[in-house]
Amino acid sequence: MHILIAADADYVVNDIVSALSGPDTSFTVCHEGRDVSPIVAERTPDLVILDLQIGSMGGMAATMALRLDASAGKAPDVKILMLLDRAADIHLAKRSAANAWIVKPFDALTLQVAVDAAMGTAPVAG
Repeated sequence: MHILIAADADYVVNDIVSALSGPDTSFTVCHEGRDVSPIVAERTPDLVILDLQIGSMGGMAATMALRLDASAGKAPDVKILMLLDRAADIHLAKRSAANAWIVKPFDALTLQVAVDAAMGTAPVAG
C-alpha cells in the first residue's frame, strides 16, 4: 500500500508512519495542501491522509480539489482519510466527501481503524 501524507506538523507525520509502517507500505509526505493534487495525479496512492490544517491549502480544500479532479477525469479517484482538530469538524470531512476521518490526537489502533474505514474494509470511524 502506498500512502500520501499531507501534514505540516512533523509529529503528525511521525505518528502516522510509526503506526502504519510495514513491509508492504510506502509513504510520500508533503507539507502543503496545494501539492496534493499533482502528487496524486503522478503517483496514484492507495490512500491520502490529509490534516485539516495544512499550510496554504487545508485538508478540506485539498479533498474537494481531489474530488473535483476525479469527477472531471483529470485524476484518479483516491481514498481519503482526514485528520480533524475537533469533533465539531466532522461536518467538514463529510461535506468534502472524505472517506473517513479521526479527531487528533489519535493512537495507532484508532488510526488503523480509520484507515480500514477509508479503504472500505470497516465501518466509518468518527
